[in-house]
Amino acid sequence: MRRLLAFSLMWVILAGCQSEQNAAPDKSSGQKQLNYPIPVAATVGMVADLVKNVGREYVTVTQIMGSGVDPHMHKASRDDVQTIMNSDMVFYSGLMLEGKMADTLIKVSRSKPVFAVTELIDPKSLLEPDDFNGHYDPHVWMDVATWSLCVDAVKDALSQYDPKHADAYQKNADEYKQQLATLHEYGLKTIKSIPENSRILITSHDAFNYFGRAYGLEVLGVQGISTESEAGLKRINELVDLLVSKNVKAVFVESSVSKKNITALIDGAKAQGHEIIIGGELFSDAMGEAGSYEGSYMGMLDHNFTTVTRALGGMAPEKGLQGKLAP
Repeated sequence: MRRLLAFSLMWVILAGCQSEQNAAPDKSSGQKQLNYPIPVAATVGMVADLVKNVGREYVTVTQIMGSGVDPHMHKASRDDVQTIMNSDMVFYSGLMLEGKMADTLIKVSRSKPVFAVTELIDPKSLLEPDDFNGHYDPHVWMDVATWSLCVDAVKDALSQYDPKHADAYQKNADEYKQQLATLHEYGLKTIKSIPENSRILITSHDAFNYFGRAYGLEVLGVQGISTESEAGLKRINELVDLLVSKNVKAVFVESSVSKKNITALIDGAKAQGHEIIIGGELFSDAMGEAGSYEGSYMGMLDHNFTTVTRALGGMAPEKGLQGKLAP
């Protein structure tokens, strides 16, 4: 209860402090006159993608953290602050994903609307790992069905700020949620095709727990939830023993996390006579390059589903759900 209260209090502080900055009042109606497209700042790619899909032509979104940037470790730079101050609205993931930016977000919320997209997710649906000091696992986007709830949070925020286009935001949200439902079904189908005894996903850090819960994989990370945590020798040895005993054939690196711990696993298994390959690079805390298919949320998860499935012996098309994955 105390954790939930603290989370709710943070939301009140951040979302409740709104201003009319960059929106001149309409003298005839007393309503604010917005400038279109509305300039919006979003912390990470997954959040930026939500706002783009719901806001479409009525917003222009500037993403603060680009491809390959680790949001757990990112501190707001002078340019980041300028981007935020030049925006009319700010969206962030929440659940402490952008922990080092918290002070900046709180300060900005005193002069403009700031929204956490995970606000509408029922806490009962959130994972609370033992080693995360009583906080929730923030990597919710790894479960497409749960992440789709964030679409409504964005739709509600945009509609509140810009009621004139509320119907358009509702229509866009409904269409995008249908696309996400198709993606979710693809994940269920492909992961299920992996032989049951091979459904073990080992990655650099614990970013895939929601992925495992939603799609039926045993997930193990070398590091903890945050990339700030260190992987001890004991943890690496435990995972090496598991890899050997369960005859795991592939492990995975992440686009925004150092590969050194995965390399240590491969070397440790090799010392015991067990050969392991890197099954591919997965997107965890950041999406692919801007402008690429993998640089969208749909492409990010399509890539992850397809890469994991094929590396672990399942069946998935080489170019993914939409035939757009890079070779």
